[in-house]
Amino acid sequence: MGRPDVSVVVTSYNDAGRVGRAVRSLLGQTLRNLEVIVVDDASADGTERVVRRLPGVRYLRRERNSGGCGAPRNDGIDAARAPFIMFLDSDDELPRHACKSLLTEIERTGADFVAGQISRVYEPGGKSERYYPSLFTPRRVVDGIRAEPELFQDGFATNKMYRVDFLRRHQLRFREDLHHEDHVFTADLYAAAERFAIVPWVVYHWRRAGSLNLREPANARRRVAAAGAADEILRRHGMADLVAARQLRFVRQDLRVYLNGLPYHDEEWAEEFAAIVRPYLERLEPGVVGRAHPMVRVCCELIRQGRAGELMLAAGCLTGPKAPPRRVLVAGRRTYWGDREDPGLDITALGMAALPFSASRIRHEVTGMAAEGSTFSLSITTYDPFRVIRPDDRATLMFDHHQIPLTPQPTPDGTYLTEISLDLAKFQEVWGVHEPRVGFTRPGNGITTSDRLLISPLAAPVTIGLWGRRVIAAPKGSAASLRLTWLRTDPLATIARTPWLKPYARKVRDLPIRARRRLGSREVKLRVYEQLIKVVPQRKDLVLFEADAGKGYTGHPRYIHEELLRRRLGLTAVWSRAKGKFPKNVVTVRRMSWRYVWTMARAGWWVDSHGMPLGFPKPAGTRYLQTWHGQGIKTISQDAPGPRGDVAEPREQWRANVARWDALVSPSAEFERTFVASHEYAGPVLRYGSPRCDVLVKGDPAAVRRVRDRLEIPPDKKILLYAPTHRDQQKMSGKSVRIDLAKLAAKLSGEWVLVLRTHPADSYRVPERLRGFVRPAGAYPEVNDLLLAADLLITDYSSLMCDFAVTGKPMVFFIDDWEEYRQAESGVTHDLPAIAPGPCVTTTAELLAALREPYRLERYAAFLKTWCPEERGDAAARIVSAFFENRRPTPERAPREKARR
Repeated sequence: MGRPDVSVVVTSYNDAGRVGRAVRSLLGQTLRNLEVIVVDDASADGTERVVRRLPGVRYLRRERNSGGCGAPRNDGIDAARAPFIMFLDSDDELPRHACKSLLTEIERTGADFVAGQISRVYEPGGKSERYYPSLFTPRRVVDGIRAEPELFQDGFATNKMYRVDFLRRHQLRFREDLHHEDHVFTADLYAAAERFAIVPWVVYHWRRAGSLNLREPANARRRVAAAGAADEILRRHGMADLVAARQLRFVRQDLRVYLNGLPYHDEEWAEEFAAIVRPYLERLEPGVVGRAHPMVRVCCELIRQGRAGELMLAAGCLTGPKAPPRRVLVAGRRTYWGDREDPGLDITALGMAALPFSASRIRHEVTGMAAEGSTFSLSITTYDPFRVIRPDDRATLMFDHHQIPLTPQPTPDGTYLTEISLDLAKFQEVWGVHEPRVGFTRPGNGITTSDRLLISPLAAPVTIGLWGRRVIAAPKGSAASLRLTWLRTDPLATIARTPWLKPYARKVRDLPIRARRRLGSREVKLRVYEQLIKVVPQRKDLVLFEADAGKGYTGHPRYIHEELLRRRLGLTAVWSRAKGKFPKNVVTVRRMSWRYVWTMARAGWWVDSHGMPLGFPKPAGTRYLQTWHGQGIKTISQDAPGPRGDVAEPREQWRANVARWDALVSPSAEFERTFVASHEYAGPVLRYGSPRCDVLVKGDPAAVRRVRDRLEIPPDKKILLYAPTHRDQQKMSGKSVRIDLAKLAAKLSGEWVLVLRTHPADSYRVPERLRGFVRPAGAYPEVNDLLLAADLLITDYSSLMCDFAVTGKPMVFFIDDWEEYRQAESGVTHDLPAIAPGPCVTTTAELLAALREPYRLERYAAFLKTWCPEERGDAAARIVSAFFENRRPTPERAPREKARR
């Protein structure tokens, strides 16, 4: 054989069950010219037998077990025949293209080594997550570790491909006399490398079986020794100034391994662990601990002070529910863990003391649980560290859709004790897994805050036997919360769990499900609907309303409906409902249900803001008013770069949808110029303005009060509404939120509250530390309330800019991805920087400056003239008159022309 391109060294010890999987991941690599070397560290199981059955594998066996990975890897370096080398542990795997992609990169860049992303795969279950993904983005070449010392966080040897001559020239070897040798080896590697490459794709699957439950304190002692050895290597290479950056990895990652598992141990173990770690923490370079997470800083200080009991409590706040402290001290603007004003215990950065009531943190600990018959009993101690509980707050235990009243009793030490007994036999419809929460609700406004029930991870599970079911109450995770699991024990469930009967039981069980799915399928409903519209009598008094495909009582349809109610025209309204909340006096029908199909077939009127179900023809005599849902600069329909413009079938479906419209609501001539042409619409146009903007013209003080009450905004704070649109290629990713909210909070939280209104096609979780400044309002039912309450709007390309302009209040446009958006995302019909009625900015610093002078008066006037000339506050009334009462023809409209690009 010729010389291989890459040698991969697999180290194994007594791992016969998994080493074959690891090697097969190499034999299946797209890089075929691969040398696979398995170094067996004197296994006593069937490892040798498994490996020798695999084709094309070099098998090396050590005479005595070395006690670690260092010696086997060094053997692999000595045996490698390829110019490049990688390392693989026998319980892990390489993705199929890992070797080829890394080889291409190291040859292209000429780097000493190339590192790629690690994917942690948790077993059982197969859930995966990337290890510090920001480290590996973007793809780049780094001119030595001094250029990017944060890369010390990547202390792995297995996610890299190395030049063999580089390792041998610098005598880079793994330490054979200690564990956690990767940390020492990578410190030596970074010190020696002049340039190395980073790639953002996954090159290593790190399989982890469950959580790290490290029982032996000696493991921590060995990790501390490895950390000290790595520090000394940097000092020997004249890189003492980089020691702090390497030590930051110990505080952020290595120390966390033990802190996360600390709740599994007793206080004696915690004391021994603290004694091991304390000397190294005291030798850390100045400022290292200060750069860690606030709760890690607290843990470091408690270790230093020898407070093992409180250390265990603090460690439990790092993972899982990230529980609040039992007690805090708030002094001035600072918040401290516990009851003393100690700078080492400062947790102000967590922002817990500034949270609104709905996000407030209350700690609930299960101090006892038992079962007797079908009765499940709990004792709960509640800590209110930020003193938010009021005497008249209503307490409930919440799980599934149930809310069970509680009566917490105050105790002399400031806590609350709750005793509860539940007859679980009464909850017949509950199945599956639930994590109960205790909630406190304010009687005045109905706002609720809730937290999960904490329990020791060592607590013994409790089983409650019921007829045909059983419920298991047990802790979940290391920083554990209480989990209730409902299981079936009836004969059918027993059969379904029998391995050889499973396939048959599943088929029998699924028969009625498949039948229901077939009868309820869209195809069946469409065929029935097509017959219904031929025979059922039409109700000329029935109006079917739909906004945003049934997602709410909102938009233009809502205001047209309210105008119909004011007119008392004798029409009956039914609303399509897919999700969301609707007023109690509004009749709804579940979208695409059989009742919905029946209502579509009978209704004499359709009023819709997006598009009634594609493919369902409009009944003869039914009049369809298309209101659409906004106007703006984004390309749409046949002009859009999405499927409707690129694929023949969706394009034809959309044309058929448009052909059903009997009239189109138009807010402006500019809207018609772009929208009508792109939709190839030739019907009547009602250019009377936007019904949903009527209230923006007139104002509504009650809406402002609703926003402030529901979002808990103090009367002395101004409201900054941030409403970005979604990115087509990154839906539900949170990537539309592009402003640095933390920087904004640092500068503005004294005067402003930011209300974050994400697009329905996106999702963003506001970090808890920012909830004192940021109010998430993606689920707020009526966006008009937010527009009325806002003092200033920050947006990007959202059509809300046209609605908000009606209020005359200032806007700022954050468009850091303008070039990408207009060329690769939705596309645009206007040059936003040229027409925007407010400053266009691309950085948070520019945004802060723009907030001081947000108006562009001449542009604002031109923008209103273009987009809002018809907004007089009577659009709904004029449309109802034209469409429902007089059925007048459309007024004159601007001639159709193709939207400009």
